[in-house]
Amino acid sequence: MYNILVCDDEKDIVSALKIYLTADGYQVFEAYSGKQAVEILSKEEIHLVLMDIMMPEMDGISAMVKIREKSNVPVILLTAKSEDTDKVMGLTVGADDYVTKPFNTVELQARVKSQLRRYMQLGGGNVKQDTICIGGIELDDRTKEVTLDGEPVSLTRTEYDILKLLMANPGKVYSPNQIYELVWGDNPYGTENTVAVHIRHLREKLEYNPAEPRYLKVVWGRGYKIEG
Repeated sequence: MYNILVCDDEKDIVSALKIYLTADGYQVFEAYSGKQAVEILSKEEIHLVLMDIMMPEMDGISAMVKIREKSNVPVILLTAKSEDTDKVMGLTVGADDYVTKPFNTVELQARVKSQLRRYMQLGGGNVKQDTICIGGIELDDRTKEVTLDGEPVSLTRTEYDILKLLMANPGKVYSPNQIYELVWGDNPYGTENTVAVHIRHLREKLEYNPAEPRYLKVVWGRGYKIEG
């Protein structure tokens, strides 16, 4: 689960964003000034910040400067249409993106997913030892949960075990017999079709276009791998 800090002096906006983000499976921390945002970041593990620019006590630009002194966490600014100069200033001091108010929630959710995916791909997140991340796929071996771009994916036990094997060894090609022997723990003779069916099901659940997979690749004549 990713932790998102929402900072805006308008409580209605914070409440609305919390509803949308919680529905997407994120844990939301609330702040109503730049000073509060900086304090929360010093105490909690935050994976992304949504922050207004115009706020009392400490504005978003000043908060950005403080944040970048200690963290590379992605920051998306919430700006008014009239704040073009502030948008440029925010990006200059380290913001990653901005969304103009009134914002489209679908666009905001897409930008949040994109920034989180980029952050985790670049190794910016403090990922738990039991967690494996490849692209938008995250596998938590402690809770046995898998998410795709932050959204939970329901896998069978066998699908989970195959995915874990491949994600733990990105780029390594496993033949169907090797997969069967390692996952099922049994004689792999004549099991190619069984493995192929499970790989197909994994693609249907983890690939936006199973016919052109980004992650689960077939290496003709050799087997399967996951792209790191």
